[in-house]
This record gives sequence, C-alpha cells and structure tokens, in this order.
Amino acid sequence: MCGDCCNGYGGTFLTPADIISISEFVTMDPIQFQEVYCVRSGGKPILAQGNDGYCIFWDQTCRIHPVKPEMCRAWPFIEAILKDVDTWYAMADSCPGMRRDATRLEILECVKEELKRLKEQ
Repeated sequence: MCGDCCNGYGGTFLTPADIISISEFVTMDPIQFQEVYCVRSGGKPILAQGNDGYCIFWDQTCRIHPVKPEMCRAWPFIEAILKDVDTWYAMADSCPGMRRDATRLEILECVKEELKRLKEQ
C-alpha cells in the first residue's frame, strides 16, 4: 500500500456504517468523530485531510486500516467506472497498482466482479 490514493482532494465519503465503525475504533462518539475528523461535501461527511493533503488518518500507513471506509475497501473498483471506463484510466495515471494495459471489457468485468464480491461480504 503506497498511500497515493490517500492524497489529494476528492473526498472519501463515509457511509453511516463507516462512521460507526471508525468512531468505535478511535473510541469517540459518532457525532464527536464527525466534528473532529470530517468535513462536509454535498451535505455528506468525508474524511478531512491534513495540511500535507493526505487523509487525516494517513501516517505512512493507514491508521484505521482494520475499519477503513467502504470507499477505501473498494478502491479502485468503484461504481463510477461502470458508467465511464475512462475513469479507470484517469485513476491509473496516479495509481501505480492499476493496470493501464487492460481492455475496456476486462476492466468492466473485473470491476463488476469486485463490486459484487464486496457487497457479499
């Protein structure tokens, strides 16, 4: 895990389940957790960033890895790719772990399979 995906604005949106599991992990009330570690984007909570531009929980490793948000667990297999495969290639420009040589069909099949697997967990 290089952490490149933990850097840059875009926001890691949190589900209600993410908020509960992370707040328990950091031993905080969910409301206090959001006040301390989140900002709002489009009315939804996202993890704040530190002054270095990285996720507030990144410190050469993910400090909340056992309870990392759904969006992080799924990365880079996100729903947006199913709508526009070019999203994969744009993300791959900044992620050394993503294949740029995969065909559009391979990407779509892989993303569908991974999203299905994640939903079954």
